Amino acid sequence: MPTPFTLSQETIHWLTEENTPGVRYLALRDLLETSQPELDKAAEAAHKNGPIATVLHQMAPEGYWVEPGPGYLPKYTSTVWSVILLGQLGASIQAHPRIATACEYVLNNTLTEYGQFSASGTPGSTADCIQGNLCSALLDLGVQDSRLDLAYEWMARSLTGEGVAPMGDKSSPLRYYSGKYGPDFLCGANNKLACAWGAVKVMLAFSKLPKVKRTPLIQRAIDRGVDFLFSGDPSEVPYPNGWNDKPSGNWWKFGFPIFYVTDLLQLAEALVNLGYGNDPRMVPTLALIVEKGGEDQRWHMEYDYTGKTWVGFGPKKAPNKWVTYRAARVLHSLSQK
Repeated sequence: MPTPFTLSQETIHWLTEENTPGVRYLALRDLLETSQPELDKAAEAAHKNGPIATVLHQMAPEGYWVEPGPGYLPKYTSTVWSVILLGQLGASIQAHPRIATACEYVLNNTLTEYGQFSASGTPGSTADCIQGNLCSALLDLGVQDSRLDLAYEWMARSLTGEGVAPMGDKSSPLRYYSGKYGPDFLCGANNKLACAWGAVKVMLAFSKLPKVKRTPLIQRAIDRGVDFLFSGDPSEVPYPNGWNDKPSGNWWKFGFPIFYVTDLLQLAEALVNLGYGNDPRMVPTLALIVEKGGEDQRWHMEYDYTGKTWVGFGPKKAPNKWVTYRAARVLHSLSQK
């Protein structure tokens, strides 16, 4: 980034307005030095009056959304997507017992005995995107469970290939499948090539894992993932495109929430969290992020899920607090590393 980034007082005031308790809480938590009593009050308001409350209102008492089971479908209101959304909204199992119920439901119904999060509840329906998304979400929500540790171990093994048999070896309990096709983010949905969307989800999940829990296996996986994301200039998205001859334009469209479609802002978040914010290879990506905020430091909603999930987060092509919070958090983190 050419010059140090400082969030303007006008933008801070905008993000912390009390009429938007959800994003206000996140801004107070992640962008400002906030006293614990004030932060607790903001968290309570976010859970009672913000989008968190709207999502929880739709949850069945047993802990699922829409219908019981693994919870991948329908997009984007079922259990998997609702839990991912709650994680991005800053929800916490300490703040509401229903959130703990939902997390337990996912661990019981979406996670296999070998550590794969799966669209069908069986290992064959796993993929890097769902694995990374749910590892991130459950960690953000405050889950501390040995089953989540197992999910992280599978995620690391599936990246490095250590202890994972080829797809054709059906006698092995740990093997690759048609979706999770091989190591280094190989994905059946991306024409059996490495999927950068999935890579970002995995690396973001690793970046959130406390260092004390980063085993040698996980650290080797992180190193390989970083090498992949820096295989070229990230701002140019130099990754395999599968069925297309150029990268998806959605990489350059910032939005909220982030499900399996991925943007450069989330890629930057993962690498900054891992300590690469001041790496010279990040300069073009960070400069692009700053530029998209404009002089008023208000990033626009460019990719959205309006009408597809439980809550709307603002119109497209307009300044958006949620997207601005995402960008500001990444840029603010640079000074904290």
